Amino acid sequence: MKKILPVFLFALLTASAYAQNGLESVFVERYYVSDANDATMNSTGGVLPVGSVTYRVYVDMLPGYKFQAAYGVPDHELRIETSTLFFNNEDRGATSPTYTKTQASHNTVMLDSWLSVGAACSNNFGVLKSEDDGAANVTNTDAVLANTDPLAGIPLTTQDGLLAGTPEAVTVVGLTTEIAMFDAQNDGTNGPVFSTFNGSWASLNGSTGPDASTNKVLIAQITTDGIFSFALNLQIGTPSGGVENYVAQNPIGTEILEPTLTFNSTTGVNTVVSSAKPDFTIYPNPVQSNLNLDINTGKTSGEVKCFIYDMLGHELSFENLGLVSRKRIVPNQYSKSFTRRLFLKSVG
Repeated sequence: MKKILPVFLFALLTASAYAQNGLESVFVERYYVSDANDATMNSTGGVLPVGSVTYRVYVDMLPGYKFQAAYGVPDHELRIETSTLFFNNEDRGATSPTYTKTQASHNTVMLDSWLSVGAACSNNFGVLKSEDDGAANVTNTDAVLANTDPLAGIPLTTQDGLLAGTPEAVTVVGLTTEIAMFDAQNDGTNGPVFSTFNGSWASLNGSTGPDASTNKVLIAQITTDGIFSFALNLQIGTPSGGVENYVAQNPIGTEILEPTLTFNSTTGVNTVVSSAKPDFTIYPNPVQSNLNLDINTGKTSGEVKCFIYDMLGHELSFENLGLVSRKRIVPNQYSKSFTRRLFLKSVG
């Protein structure tokens, strides 16, 4: 099993420089992995290749900040890409999740690819499965979407990542034919690259997460059997009425470079698997000196390995822990040399 957790490592001399920024990170939840049983709905929902992964993209902000737009402009391309094609549900699919929760219970509707500013279906926010209480869970009427593959964490049959509420609506600006890539079709135009240098999907009122204290906003769901990657640019609103612009590369003027705006599914960095019980715990978090990692594997065979990555996906440290049921690591050599954020991955 593989699990990644972010560890915030603030250097004493640079912590104040980041405190003013409202964007904490962009991260991806591995929501579901399709199986052969799901393919029985191909004639109704569209052909879904076995092994397709559904990813959910979240913007994590400080309390009081609002997601306003994901955008591309001449100096900053917005790009969402797969090495194959995106899956679009042909029954109720659309470019944004406007289907009802009742409709979400049919065939593979819940795996549709779309862009969002908080919603996962009509009158429901999208939340991490680990933050869903399991109440009013969707029961699929076709007995599909029941895969318990551990790579997707908590099964949809247990916690579906839907939370009743009133999310903001998506407003599309400057996108014409490009966005049709995520409409209800799988005719070969559903990929492999969604790109704009002059468009956005936006929330006119600004979007906050359903939990004001954690303030995570779902901005996209993508299903594909290929390598999934993106480079995004975001605008968020500040509590005082100002704006902050974050870019994936080459910031200009007051723009802020944010490494988590770039993602590739092959690295596993910035990927969250919602699990009922984590495989390891980290403390203290944030940290300024020593970092402790407790691994509780419960394994009786096989090896456990620990990797430490920086925000660009570069491997900083590797340790083969062998057969363990509990192990503590203190990678204090990185707590002062890296100024913002590291990611830990355990594999076993």
